[in-house]
Amino acid sequence: MSHLNLGIIGNSTIAALIDTDARINWLCLPKLDGNPIFDTLLGGEGSFGVWIEDRVSTEQTYEINTAILRTRLTDADGAILDIIDFAPYFSSRGRSFQPASFVRQFKVIQGSPRIRIEVNAQADWGARTIKPKRGIHHLSYPTEDGGFRITTNAPLSFILSGTTFVLDSDISFICGPDETVAENVEFLARDWMERTADFWRRWTRSLAVPPDWQSAVIRAAITLKLCVYEETGGVVAALTTSVPEHAGSERNWDYRFCWIRDAYFSVTALNRLASMETLEHYMRFLRSVVAQAKGGHIQPVYGIGLETDLTEEVAYNLPGYRNYGPVRKGNQAAEHIQHDVYGQIVLAAAQAFLDDRLLSKPGIAEFEQLEPVGERAFSVHDTPDAGIWEFRTLSYVHTSSAIMCWAACDRLSKIADHLKIKEKVSYWSERAEIIKKHILANAFNVEINAFSAYYGGDSLDASVLLMAEIGFIDASDQRYIGTVEAIDRDLREGNHIYRYKTKDDFGRPETAFTACTFWHIDALYRIGREDEAREMFEAILAQRNHVGLLSEDVDPKTDELWGNFPQTYSMVGIINSANLMSRKWTDIL
Repeated sequence: MSHLNLGIIGNSTIAALIDTDARINWLCLPKLDGNPIFDTLLGGEGSFGVWIEDRVSTEQTYEINTAILRTRLTDADGAILDIIDFAPYFSSRGRSFQPASFVRQFKVIQGSPRIRIEVNAQADWGARTIKPKRGIHHLSYPTEDGGFRITTNAPLSFILSGTTFVLDSDISFICGPDETVAENVEFLARDWMERTADFWRRWTRSLAVPPDWQSAVIRAAITLKLCVYEETGGVVAALTTSVPEHAGSERNWDYRFCWIRDAYFSVTALNRLASMETLEHYMRFLRSVVAQAKGGHIQPVYGIGLETDLTEEVAYNLPGYRNYGPVRKGNQAAEHIQHDVYGQIVLAAAQAFLDDRLLSKPGIAEFEQLEPVGERAFSVHDTPDAGIWEFRTLSYVHTSSAIMCWAACDRLSKIADHLKIKEKVSYWSERAEIIKKHILANAFNVEINAFSAYYGGDSLDASVLLMAEIGFIDASDQRYIGTVEAIDRDLREGNHIYRYKTKDDFGRPETAFTACTFWHIDALYRIGREDEAREMFEAILAQRNHVGLLSEDVDPKTDELWGNFPQTYSMVGIINSANLMSRKWTDIL
């Protein structure tokens, strides 16, 4: 069983992870990449926990089609307590209401449970405990960036002392900025929950989901939306930092930032479900990134506030997930050279030019702003980089990076055609063709009958499977089929696919990369191995945790989830594979 049996709540401003004991063990404030206030996920002492005496069972589920999490605790006498967690998210007075706040409701379903509530907030990455200041109906936790407040109708004395008490009526907690909450807490919590539930159900109702695997797709879509920081449009790769790829690997990275690559996959997956507002938000983010670059180098990753300095440091006061440190804050990848970003920028933006549903549709001016990205892609397509897997000391002309450079030029040609700029159609299509010929001449290895990981190499990399999805090569091409078969033979273990099996900066990978498994499923389906693809997809869906979430990696030997959580790459895979392989509504109606 996975140790990542966690549910998440959020509202595209903040997010919290909650275990099956109803303990909030990860929360960063005042936004997704802020300082962790609750940090027991990484071995710290900060959490918001509740204990029911003589507990005999726990059950955790989402309210259907929402991001509202319900944890049910039952004691030996049959008393039942429901803990409902959510972050408020709805429209109020013509504006979106999504504060840096969350709500906990304790509802007595049966009997009189005896409970204990403990709140222990941390600062400076586990360096110190924040001592609360007591008010009439609240506890304030002051920090350098403003702190937060818990307003409640629960007995504050019991919370401060950690005393066990009998709960004979419902109580609620509103946790947010250190500001006065004037309304009745119980009424406000109930009102916010009803309006938040209505928001999520209306949002999921608007999704164009396939008829097969609907619940899995909807949960994946909600999860992706929780990883969007809507204030700027940035999309984090995951909500956590430093959950290792496997035990003792030291492959512990901070994923609470916006990778151009990961964001592209998240945005396009939501586009496939007709969730257009994410693309609109992300377009604002991309335009700022492109403007900052001024035709030059573009970082592979930025802060969700468009920060460029993500200096990587170790938080020595936290022992790490299951004591597997180090805990890192910041990410050195911001300093890397990764040429695939140019293609992912243009790919992410391309639909916006063609989709009439957008409120603000880009045109010629925005196309001209994108062209320097294409020029940069053309100039670097045959030069070494760190690659999609962000090698820290290894540099090659990576096949996947070159393919994405081709995609930048190819999509610019298609956008120009849509905008009826004839001279630009030929200009960019010619550049795309030059790159394509270069890739076909240098990346396909006849001896292994597959596209190799890098020019002139003989090792495999699952990322090249994406070439059919983005239209670089037809799935019926024998070179692509040979590549799929080679990866199936050499990188597959059971129903899992490794990124690669060669040594990198930290040795050989020991866990499979779940996104690659989905890419392989799609590739198998495209080359005609449809039944096998569906079987593999069902097997990976069975790897999800109890509420339908996936992390970055899976240990093929134990089926245990590892890596940062929830991983957008993995949730994207659920959506894309389901859309590809599902029956159509017209097939079943």
